[in-house]
Amino acid sequence: MTRVSVEITDHVAHVTLTRGDKMNAVDSAMAEAIVEAGEALLPRDDIRAVVLSGEGRAFCAGLDVASFGAALMRDSSDWLMPRSHGASNLMQRVAMVWHEMPVPVIAALQGVAFGAGFQLALGADIRIAHPACKLAVMEMKWGLVPDMGGMVLLPRLCRSDVIRRLTYTADPVSAEQGLAMGLVTELAEDPLAAARAMAEGIAGRSPSAIRAAKALIGYAESGAGMEEVLLEESRAQVGLIGGSDQREVVAANMAGRAPVFG
Repeated sequence: MTRVSVEITDHVAHVTLTRGDKMNAVDSAMAEAIVEAGEALLPRDDIRAVVLSGEGRAFCAGLDVASFGAALMRDSSDWLMPRSHGASNLMQRVAMVWHEMPVPVIAALQGVAFGAGFQLALGADIRIAHPACKLAVMEMKWGLVPDMGGMVLLPRLCRSDVIRRLTYTADPVSAEQGLAMGLVTELAEDPLAAARAMAEGIAGRSPSAIRAAKALIGYAESGAGMEEVLLEESRAQVGLIGGSDQREVVAANMAGRAPVFG
């Protein structure tokens, strides 16, 4: 697959941006490849976790501005307003497809995650960053606003004043600052190894419970009222208790062995 590789090992999908010579900057081909990779994984029931990473010295440096020069000369409404991917246009789908993944997505960040790369990382459930990594909402540098799902995803993670500071200034923040702001989940000297280890651990848990947990968390974050969330908790639990995965977890715990799921 052009600009993106996908390798599935032990129920973990390893999705890697492979334009390392350009710091994985997103051109149109990269955007299409990222979306294609995500769309191909969405329906697969053998996937239990996803690791999202970028080869080379950066996770993703943002948009490849030169490659979008021709598009910027056209009427922007022609390529931004059509909802080509459900509620999203192509560029928004770059981040939102990972947010909508039914299994946990863990992003491993090194170097920089700027602009499009930052919003791509926001689509993940968990972000593990190298301490030297820099993060930025870069669009204001070009006289633009974040428009790749950032305004859906950022309010779920941090305070309004933090979002405004990042958006208005376009100033990069360190991974340590990002950790304090709620943008980064944890720091690691080898974020890819840490992400893979976490994904492997998740893949060893009940597949149906992990999927139910992600859906339940998403529902709780959607703005539903207390009564609706409590009812959804009960619905999710009823769907799990006594199921084959849950029975296997109980049997494995009682036998002191690792569970084996079908």
